[in-house]
Amino acid sequence: MSPTPQTETVDVAVVGYGPTGVTAANLLGSMGLSVVVLERAPDVFPRARAVSCDEEVMRIWQRVGLAERLKRDMLIDRPVAFVDARGRPMLTARLPSRGHGHPPQMFFYQPALEQVLRAGVDRFPSVDVRLGHECVGLRQDDDGVELVVRAPSGATSRVTAAYVVAADGGSSPTRSRLKIAYQGRTHAKRWMVIDARVLKPWSGGDHMRFHCVPSMPAVDCPMPLGHHRWEFPIPPGHHGDKVDDDVVYRLVSRFGIGPDDVEILRAVTYEHHVRVAERWRAGRVLLAGDAAHAMPPWIGQGMGAGIRDVGNLCWKLEAVIRKTLPPAVLDSYEVERRAHVRRMSNNAVFVGRIITEPRRVVAGVRNLALRTADTIPGMADRLQDANWIPAARHRHGLIARPRTRASGAMLPQVHVRTSDGTRRLLDDALPKGWVLLTTGQSTPQPHWSTVERFTVAAAEDQPTPGTIVDEQGTLLHWLDERRVTDVVVRPDGYVYAAARSGRRLPDLPRVASG
Repeated sequence: MSPTPQTETVDVAVVGYGPTGVTAANLLGSMGLSVVVLERAPDVFPRARAVSCDEEVMRIWQRVGLAERLKRDMLIDRPVAFVDARGRPMLTARLPSRGHGHPPQMFFYQPALEQVLRAGVDRFPSVDVRLGHECVGLRQDDDGVELVVRAPSGATSRVTAAYVVAADGGSSPTRSRLKIAYQGRTHAKRWMVIDARVLKPWSGGDHMRFHCVPSMPAVDCPMPLGHHRWEFPIPPGHHGDKVDDDVVYRLVSRFGIGPDDVEILRAVTYEHHVRVAERWRAGRVLLAGDAAHAMPPWIGQGMGAGIRDVGNLCWKLEAVIRKTLPPAVLDSYEVERRAHVRRMSNNAVFVGRIITEPRRVVAGVRNLALRTADTIPGMADRLQDANWIPAARHRHGLIARPRTRASGAMLPQVHVRTSDGTRRLLDDALPKGWVLLTTGQSTPQPHWSTVERFTVAAAEDQPTPGTIVDEQGTLLHWLDERRVTDVVVRPDGYVYAAARSGRRLPDLPRVASG
């Protein structure tokens, strides 16, 4: 597309500046790409919508140097309990670690989290954030995408981008302009979400509880920085989107909470959605986050799914823009992410059914099953592991053939020692981009001669240049279990290709010449 006069040209335009959009801006900015961010709201949304994240999401934020700062404002390692009508725990569990180097579950206060992420974007001079600016038009051809932008004053301008990341929410105007269907369903029963400021802490207020009560189920959720949240079904006879404080205090009084304990900041109604966009790519425009999918909140992965989206997408955009990978690689984004989103959505629906079961007889059977599981050592954690966040694994997409037991998996992140004696998490010890790891057998890998190669050494070895020492032997054990000695790791931490000793690794897809 030939830009019209006075049209600005950038590598990527990001539409929407919520958690998904701001993470994309950090990732793209850290890669040195020129980026324009368009967000129609003038500031961070004041209500806490998401409340928790997991270790893989934190690993993505680690890639842009914000993980430790974000964790300072989070509640870490809090149990999750399913309780009965009297508040008695039936099953209590902690989400088991999947080995990504961070706590398995962390609770946050979303406005504070977004402020830290936005401050992170300020580090990158190539990212231009335009708050109060709305994308009101879009057209594209084989060369780029032209966006019509309306400023707070009402004046319009144009931006031409090589690619667009549309992270503009569940009601995505971008998705509507592209005439992409948003398939699925909306649950008929509406819920209310209550955000409160804690005035007087109470016993157990820092624990997550699902109240499995047939007549009135509830979610009781801790948040850091002096905040708390509850969620309830809309009481009979209530109409409208907002809920009066007297109704709220009447609901939370069942937990012994009153006006002396909390100040109600807001109480609004919402609907549970299970929806997925018919397609996530339309030419040079790619949907991410709620614009691409929506799921019920029961396992706290709506926001996390969006962060995973851009963690998968942004490095591919960089490779295509810099012409190190062909544009067709962008099709692997939806292939890889849609499968994981589907599994998470199914898990969220399943957990929601457990919590909200309205039939008393069935609920009685559920309660007995939960209490029985809680008496078996480790069973609660295994159940949560199986029915919470699906393990990260790509079975299709940008994964080389022939496949191995390591292919498509996310490499565990362990603590390693480097040649200068420094102890670091693996992702911080390795260079950005593609990496070849080997367990020491010197197999020639001609396709990967330009990629940095590191030998993974055992704890008793001394680190030398080109070597990282696996202090606990976890990474070496992981590779040995999968019977591979050489692995090529993508920029997002997933194994692209793996081989046994003496075998050669396949090459990357080539960019067509000319």
